[in-house]
Amino acid sequence: MSSTNITKILDRLHQAIPNPKTELHYKTPFELLVAVILSAQSTDVTVNKATANLFAIANTPQKILDLGEKKLKGYIKSIGLFNTKAANIIKSCNILIAKHNSKIPGTREDLESLPGVGRKTANVILNVIFNQPTIAVDTHIFRVSNRIPLATGSTPLIVEKKLTALIPERYRHDAHHLLVLHGRYTCTAKKPHCDKCVINNLCSYPFKTSKVGTL
Repeated sequence: MSSTNITKILDRLHQAIPNPKTELHYKTPFELLVAVILSAQSTDVTVNKATANLFAIANTPQKILDLGEKKLKGYIKSIGLFNTKAANIIKSCNILIAKHNSKIPGTREDLESLPGVGRKTANVILNVIFNQPTIAVDTHIFRVSNRIPLATGSTPLIVEKKLTALIPERYRHDAHHLLVLHGRYTCTAKKPHCDKCVINNLCSYPFKTSKVGTL
């Protein structure tokens, strides 16, 4: 896809979503880190319901450790893979206290050294907390990028690198949220809402549910 069309797509998405941001609820960098760890293979809605109760009583590394792994599991048991995630959160809290004075580190290397934090999670933290122009390729961005197509690839990392190279500078920070929200609410997996899509006529997906709504 040409840089001109990519810019047009992002222009339209930004008009439709003027304030793109994560839908995970958080008040501190640590809360966001925990929420993103929990969000793997889970929905933001499910995570937000769990963290609302958890963060009310434990929202720092030390408070999570004081709570303990068993009680932590009780708060997050509605979330997929909660046993593994609880163990990773406890381990990450120990590292944050021991090595980072309970602060969230601002480098990819340090973030990815935390149990439960992979490249996608690190990219979210770097983007949202540290205002870096990273793109965390989740299932929505992976689908949308390959479907339109913006950047095709067989792995999230391939798609991430292509998007990073193609997206204009002014959109490199917000592109992540624009594409996530577009994929979550419009360009859905099973039945995309093509009739409501603001980039319908810029998209080459051959199985559109409707041609209506082109601009």
